[in-house]
Amino acid sequence: MPIDAHHHLWRIADRAGYWPPPDLAAIHRDFTLDDLAPLLTAGGIDGTVLVQTLEDEAETDAMLALAARAPVIRGVVGWTDLKAPDAPATIARLARDPHLKGLRPMLQDHPDDAWIADPVLAPAADAMVAHGLAFDALVRPRQLDALLTFAIRHPNLRIVVDHGAKPEIAAGGTPGWREAMAALAARPNVWCKLSGLLTEAGEGGAEAVRPYAEAILDLFGPARVLWGSDWPVLDLAGSYEGWLRHCRALVPPAHHDAVFGGNAVSVYRLDHA
Repeated sequence: MPIDAHHHLWRIADRAGYWPPPDLAAIHRDFTLDDLAPLLTAGGIDGTVLVQTLEDEAETDAMLALAARAPVIRGVVGWTDLKAPDAPATIARLARDPHLKGLRPMLQDHPDDAWIADPVLAPAADAMVAHGLAFDALVRPRQLDALLTFAIRHPNLRIVVDHGAKPEIAAGGTPGWREAMAALAARPNVWCKLSGLLTEAGEGGAEAVRPYAEAILDLFGPARVLWGSDWPVLDLAGSYEGWLRHCRALVPPAHHDAVFGGNAVSVYRLDHA
């Protein structure tokens, strides 16, 4: 089952004051499932994981409602405040919807790089484990040490690093990125998405992405790497078809079934109705 393990959908009217700004004209508009459907068909993609973009439970509710009537959306990664006192109860409520497969805090631009290492997250993390949910880590390289602390503290929580932790490819790379990713890859409960890297590459394009993609495949191995488009953000740097084609060329054919579908089914439990 070929799976796009990371994409978004949004109505720009719901995003007043939030990213993307109007000057990013390529993505400052509505993106619906009708826009995505022909890209999935052309790429031979059978299912998707729809990922949150706002710190708003209303968006999560809307994504779950869409998934209930759109069979191509096999799972949803939503949002709730994981540090709220009632987080375990909220997670239990959200998890009653079988389409909810994970949760994601918006860490990448958080002012506190150590937010994820706070022990106060333990009740929420335990609730995610109890309800079979994965944790998506939207982080930048400077937050990887804190994420490692979190991963060690919660060994039974399935953690997926989004976009290879966004190394600064266009600036020539982030010192220490590979070493920090290696430490995470040594934890058996951590996976990594082969996604979002083209946007970080700037004018370097797909060839600039290659060493980072190869590092991710080398560190995490073919059983713990998931392909995702990061569409429509991808439109800032390339095309859906082009990114998919490039990644299929990077990943050895023997591992295509795993990286382009099987691993997403496994980590997000997409076969659990």
